[in-house]
Amino acid sequence: MQDEWFSRWFDSPYYHLLYQHHNDDEARVFIDNLFSRLQPSPGSRMLDLACGKGRHALYMSRFGYDVTGLDISESSIAFAREFEHDGLDFFQHDMRKPFRINYFDFIFNFFTSFGYFKTEGEHLQTLRNVQRGLRPGGTFVLDFMNAQKVIRNLVQGEIKVLDNITFSIQRQVRNGMIIKTIALNDQGHELTFEEQVNGFDLAVFQSMFRSAGLEITGQYGSYELDDFNPDQSDRLILFGRKSKSALT
Repeated sequence: MQDEWFSRWFDSPYYHLLYQHHNDDEARVFIDNLFSRLQPSPGSRMLDLACGKGRHALYMSRFGYDVTGLDISESSIAFAREFEHDGLDFFQHDMRKPFRINYFDFIFNFFTSFGYFKTEGEHLQTLRNVQRGLRPGGTFVLDFMNAQKVIRNLVQGEIKVLDNITFSIQRQVRNGMIIKTIALNDQGHELTFEEQVNGFDLAVFQSMFRSAGLEITGQYGSYELDDFNPDQSDRLILFGRKSKSALT
């Protein structure tokens, strides 16, 4: 696991600095819209899969639901655990491995926290773990980028200066993957990181969901849950349901 890009990058303080602009208000609006649409029952069990530092999970727990957060990053989970309380727990975990079986009413995967692996089998295994983790009739929500639009409008290079640290960012598409190379200079100390995300489109997700035993029940293109438009939408948000007859 240690030679995989996300194990190194997500545990780096530079990752959190670069993405500090991600807005808590935006996250809360999205969750409010989800809960309005999904109407979770009181006491529902929810999993925030790839929870990062736990901002979504913490907000969801304020509604009185039983929320669990999982993330591969040791430092992110250490931070998130400072906010644990009755009804909110965090664990370090690799989503390619099963966690709990027939347990959750809802599993959420926010902010393009999918598509990082090298093989189709790893992605399919992750979705099968989601299916196994849901109770029969449970719902999976996947929040992914609209890869078609991202690739079409790819910004190949940019410079950002944050807290006197210069980030030089280069993007390219190679073998269906969107690759971002991040070179930084922190007071003369130079480091390079890389992000690799598969450019999965709706057709690929439809195939993977079927193979994993998940039925797509909704597809949306924004955090306001507008209909998905492959040419215009910024996001690809999928609702998947575990068959009520499924036992695992």
